[in-house]
Amino acid sequence: MSRQITNNQRRADKNMKIVELLKQRRSYYKLDDNIKVSNEEIIKMVQDVTQLVPDAFDMKSQKVVVVLGNRHKILWDKIYDVFEGKVSREKIDTFKAAAGTLLIYRNVEKVDSTAEQFPRYAHNFTPWSYQSNGMLQINLWTGLKELGLGANIQHYNPVIDDAVKEMFDVENGLELTAQMVFGNILEQPEEKEKENINERVKVFK
Repeated sequence: MSRQITNNQRRADKNMKIVELLKQRRSYYKLDDNIKVSNEEIIKMVQDVTQLVPDAFDMKSQKVVVVLGNRHKILWDKIYDVFEGKVSREKIDTFKAAAGTLLIYRNVEKVDSTAEQFPRYAHNFTPWSYQSNGMLQINLWTGLKELGLGANIQHYNPVIDDAVKEMFDVENGLELTAQMVFGNILEQPEEKEKENINERVKVFK
């Protein structure tokens, strides 16, 4: 006899998948470019996530530049040059060895123009857009892990902003918020220390 699946069970199954993916989403620093998924799969995931992540008033204020292959290698050489030796070559090479970088942006001009249209909420649009940017980052990070890729987030902005803008013809009005480096996992991170989550999640019934 087949077992009927209740709505609660369906929600539990979906929740388990999300939780398990988030558990696997870690900062992976030992990466190389020997990936087992195609560039097309990566690009499609980035497109889907960027389209689906919520943004207040449907601003569509987030943007991602996907840098792959040799352009990724050139990007990290350029980042090293911009810092004029103030960042170690060895550290930069760990990022260069990976398969690609997601340059994550916030469209400041769009945020400001939307705020002008809704002056009653104007002071909220900047924090709302940062919240959306954070949601974009965690979902991209988790999406990469679902594809079997490891990733880490770097913040070499704003020092690299002008160089990156020139390299990838980035339009005016965009703010670079993060660089997400991804690739084939060579080494697993150490297990996280268990915490008493009840100190941060309060429940009232």
